[in-house]
Amino acid sequence: MHANTSNLIERHNIRFSGRSDGPVLLFAHGFGCDQSMWHRVIPFFEDQYRIVSFDHMGSGLSDLDQYDPEKYSTLDGYVADLLALCRELELDDVVLIAHSVATMMAIEAAIADAGRFRGLVLVAPSPSYIDDPSEGYVGGFTQQDIDGLLESLDSNYFAWSASLAPIVMGNPTTPELTDELEASFCRTNPDTARGFARVSFLSDIRSHLTDVTVPALILQCSDDMLAPAEVGRYLKGRLAGSTLVELAATGHVPQASAPKETAHAILQYLQHQVASLS
Repeated sequence: MHANTSNLIERHNIRFSGRSDGPVLLFAHGFGCDQSMWHRVIPFFEDQYRIVSFDHMGSGLSDLDQYDPEKYSTLDGYVADLLALCRELELDDVVLIAHSVATMMAIEAAIADAGRFRGLVLVAPSPSYIDDPSEGYVGGFTQQDIDGLLESLDSNYFAWSASLAPIVMGNPTTPELTDELEASFCRTNPDTARGFARVSFLSDIRSHLTDVTVPALILQCSDDMLAPAEVGRYLKGRLAGSTLVELAATGHVPQASAPKETAHAILQYLQHQVASLS
């Protein structure tokens, strides 16, 4: 193993599982989480696929000494990491499975290096969380909502985490899932979380969607407070060759609240649409 590769693995806490000779599935987590948020769905894929998961810089067990606030003040820094990870690990024909804000990263990465990716799986995606009445776009939040959310985060991160976790999880009958998400938020360094939150809630990639040539599966959750149903339909209309599946799962984290349904929707897509591209 090259020293650069070893450093990369440590920097992003990269984990491998599944078949070493199988098609590559790369899992990218969203804001406030780490790769452990995928632990309920990954076992569904390990008998057929090579699984690669990692922590974004500043999240999970990534190397915080390598965190550069300027680099990670925009989506571009995270996209650069995704592409560097694929290059350094020599991952080709990758299906990139991304959640929440990582779906923005996945879309940008697929535009920058389309030949690297066989397909995208966008779990609870959004190209912008802020409503744009002038365009008739429903993102789920007004600008004032987002400003208030970020101000609340700045004033008391842990209280903010406790209030946001049940909204994000969206499954009040399973409080243990909300507790798990809140614990994930609280494990995240508040300083890096503040930067990641701004990237997550202030980024807007709507103008780039028609540049995507890699086929995508859009998994739209029901009763998702962060990505309403209009968002899934908006993406379907602008991502060429995309497939929209509306899950019965509620909330914004179906890989935790409905892992079997989520995994089966992805497997069906991989076995039909993506396999047909071989």
